[in-house]
Amino acid sequence: MSGRAARLRARAAGAARERWQRLRALAVVVVQTSVAAAVSWAVASRAIGNPEPVFAPISAVITLGISTGQRYRRAVELVFGVALGIAVGDGLIWFIGTGGWQIGVAVALAMGAAVVAGGTAAVVGQSAASAVLIATLTPPTEGIYFSRVVDALIGGVVALVVMAVLLPVNPLTVVSRVAKPALGVLIDGLCGAARGLREQDDGPAHDALVLLSEGEDKLGAFHEILPEGQEAATMAPLRWHARNALRQYLDAAEYIERSIRNARVLARRTVTLLRDGEPSPPQLAESVAALAEAAKVIRRDLRRGRAPQEAVDLLCGAVREASAAYRQGVGFSGSVVVAQVRAIATDLLGTTGLTHDEADREVRRAGGLLHDG
Repeated sequence: MSGRAARLRARAAGAARERWQRLRALAVVVVQTSVAAAVSWAVASRAIGNPEPVFAPISAVITLGISTGQRYRRAVELVFGVALGIAVGDGLIWFIGTGGWQIGVAVALAMGAAVVAGGTAAVVGQSAASAVLIATLTPPTEGIYFSRVVDALIGGVVALVVMAVLLPVNPLTVVSRVAKPALGVLIDGLCGAARGLREQDDGPAHDALVLLSEGEDKLGAFHEILPEGQEAATMAPLRWHARNALRQYLDAAEYIERSIRNARVLARRTVTLLRDGEPSPPQLAESVAALAEAAKVIRRDLRRGRAPQEAVDLLCGAVREASAAYRQGVGFSGSVVVAQVRAIATDLLGTTGLTHDEADREVRRAGGLLHDG
């Protein structure tokens, strides 16, 4: 009973940590949205003179309610969609009144207008939702003044100003938060394979293979967040200083993806090597462990916004250890592991700023296949 209670407590603690991390990740969006809602109401009520500018904060909240993707571009699209839907709803409902079929007509016309205007799916959907809101909650009663369209535009513009100028997200924080688990998959997978080789146990190596095989979603999240980080670094003046550091993440993304793919092959062949009882010189385990250490350095330095130069020596050391293992004698699967060590080292050297040809020369030199002079 006590063991079950301990597991339940551990599960509850894990769930609490995950929710706290989600709250921390979305804290900037929460603050942006609340500030934009308050400011847009104040601007619309005091500067424009609308005593109840309900659609200004609504537009601000809708505009900022985007957590991933190209946030600024989509925000502009949503502002357009909200304003278009309100304009169509205001104009149409004044003439035909309210009711079930009138709502249907308003939605159809709002969506049609959004499509003709070249709107995306988000714009079309938001236009329809705004038309429904106008037709059901607050239909026009005093003529067509389109003051609510102005309110919506004010809310959207305030939201964009808050997003880009007053409280811009930190692009490095956004990207590194997602890159950390993606690189973590690579690090943990390589550590598991190295442990299996050291202990001559296929269990850790198999766990590493499973981890690397299931890590595609983390890699996908990394690729999805990169445009948002790049956009924030471009649009927000307070974040322009992060552009060079973010460029390193963008350049590293392809190399990290290839490294994870090659590490999966390495783990699979490690499992086969151990199950078949092939020769496994100690240097083979050390080479894989050195790759994991290099990946840790890369993750740390990218998060700090600097090129991971310290990883070069670790990666070259991994290649030297793998070459020593090959010369000592390995079987078929062992030779594949050696080849994958070289491939991963070449890819990870790309994250340090080396070109592919430069990285290839470093690997060949470390492996004793290329001599200076």
